[in-house]
Amino acid sequence: MYTFFGCNYVLHLRMHISYDLIIVGGGPIGLTCGLEARKAGLSYLILEKGCLVNSLYNYPTNMTFFSTSELIEIGGIPFVSNNPKPVRAEALEYYRRVAVSGHLNIHLQEEVRHIRPENGRFEVTTSRHRQYQAAQVVIATGFYDIPVLLNVPGEELPKVRHYYKDPHFYAMQKVVVVGASNSSVDAALETWRKGAEVTMVIRGEGIGPRVKYWVKPDIENRIKEGSIRALTHSTLLDIREDEVDILTPEGLLTIPNDFVIALTGYQPDFNFLRQAHVQLSADEHLLPTYDPGTMETNIKGLYLAGVVCGGMNTHKWFIENSRGHAALIVKHITGK
Repeated sequence: MYTFFGCNYVLHLRMHISYDLIIVGGGPIGLTCGLEARKAGLSYLILEKGCLVNSLYNYPTNMTFFSTSELIEIGGIPFVSNNPKPVRAEALEYYRRVAVSGHLNIHLQEEVRHIRPENGRFEVTTSRHRQYQAAQVVIATGFYDIPVLLNVPGEELPKVRHYYKDPHFYAMQKVVVVGASNSSVDAALETWRKGAEVTMVIRGEGIGPRVKYWVKPDIENRIKEGSIRALTHSTLLDIREDEVDILTPEGLLTIPNDFVIALTGYQPDFNFLRQAHVQLSADEHLLPTYDPGTMETNIKGLYLAGVVCGGMNTHKWFIENSRGHAALIVKHITGK
């Protein structure tokens, strides 16, 4: 008997439920692993700590994907969008339809707390005080859960946001946006268009080379005309209730400020990987150990899938180039 979206409450009363495969993470790659497992006849369960495709849900409301819709399709199910590059709302609806039409066995709002080897299998414990057993486990948890911190005084203040959702909240406010990536540029442009006074603090020379090609001219023109202030080769030093200190090439600059949007990147949950005994490289990249041909880690039966494979190199893996991880994993499992 399967549980769909946590609706089968009778099944939940059982403390030990055994599967061929448990998939940690209900994002696009976790769903792909579930589709491949179902196709191969494996018993499986997807465990997701938040809502369905939780990371995508937390993307900015008005975000447009860099990829075209066919590149982020999964399971051979067509993704039809109004434009070649889909928006967040279309992606959320697409992956919801995939989960429903695929009859995927998934528990939402149930966080995996521990993965322990147990008599040749794995014991998985969750936030709902449930224990599951599985012959194999896939970790497909992405990297969007933990912000890379600035580590400056005042970063703990409520005015500092490491995630950006909607521009209206910042209307007519003095906003500092830290960074020059896609997310930073989107936040700067959208909040400026809602009437915010925007200052960008950029460590390097200017707008990042990976910024979407249809957005890059827009932000550069807004900076050139003076609508958005950009401080390059600069660093945010201190955050206070009503102002911030910025170190610029010309010296220390203090400006009035209502909000800081610090979009300085995100990282996988390395503590979770360590707890599962996945080996990480000793350098700053913290690359997890896995066989690229099978996606199996240094722990037999424990696999990685999706962007979590890149460690701190969060620009290496995306939906479009990691969709194939699921097939490699299931092929290895069924070929044992």
